Amino acid sequence: MLKKIVILTLLSLFFTGCVCSEKAMQSRSGGRWISLFNGKDLQGWNVKIAGHKLNDNYLNTFRVEDGVMKVCYDKYDKFDRKFGHIFYKDKFSHYILRTEYRFLGSQVPGGPEWAFRNSGVMFHCQSPESIMINQEFPVCIEAQMLGGNGSDERPTANVCTPGTHIVMDGSLITSHCIDSCSKTYHGDQWVTMEVEVHGGGKIRHIVNGEVVLEYEQPQLDENDPDGRNLININNGQKILKEGYIALQAESHPIEFRKVEILVLDE
Repeated sequence: MLKKIVILTLLSLFFTGCVCSEKAMQSRSGGRWISLFNGKDLQGWNVKIAGHKLNDNYLNTFRVEDGVMKVCYDKYDKFDRKFGHIFYKDKFSHYILRTEYRFLGSQVPGGPEWAFRNSGVMFHCQSPESIMINQEFPVCIEAQMLGGNGSDERPTANVCTPGTHIVMDGSLITSHCIDSCSKTYHGDQWVTMEVEVHGGGKIRHIVNGEVVLEYEQPQLDENDPDGRNLININNGQKILKEGYIALQAESHPIEFRKVEILVLDE
């Protein structure tokens, strides 16, 4: 009899867990996921590469082939600090952004050592039109993507803050990058990363379904020249509540087979 009660209790717990998981999935999938690129070309996106005017896609760095958005360096002799970003045309505030990415190939000669298998999703970005001709990075919050080197631990979905700061556990964080608790992804495997953004409030980084980093109150850095300029433009407002989304080109080839967004209720 005792054995039967134990079995029934375990079954009850199992089905309760299934129901809870289903409800969680339903709450996140209540809206409609929208793909931000059409799988054919770069329509709806704007390219900005350091040292070049807006939409000068230098050496065809950004391209779409076989339904995949790619960052390519096959036409480069050397990198020469041509940091690039491709911006989606619309601003967003409350949303979940989902990307599926993979690093592959070799880093272009002249790329910084730290940029090996390094890219990212930039969000709450300044507009591409406002970026200076030689500015290497937009003012934004970055969900950094890192690939493993085959041996060392190297988490992905970290946070970096060009021209900005964040708050974690009630403290203002002024360090440029903070590591997540994600596992390391070696080789050319596809990785799914989501960034859940609630305006100027909470932000979560999620890798393959696991929350790996949380923080809040993204804000402009008044000690950074580009950040200070935006504070002046925004009449002293430092908290970032919306902005553009961009994908990075930092000297290592990367592919994105999915870039989609789920807009959330404010």
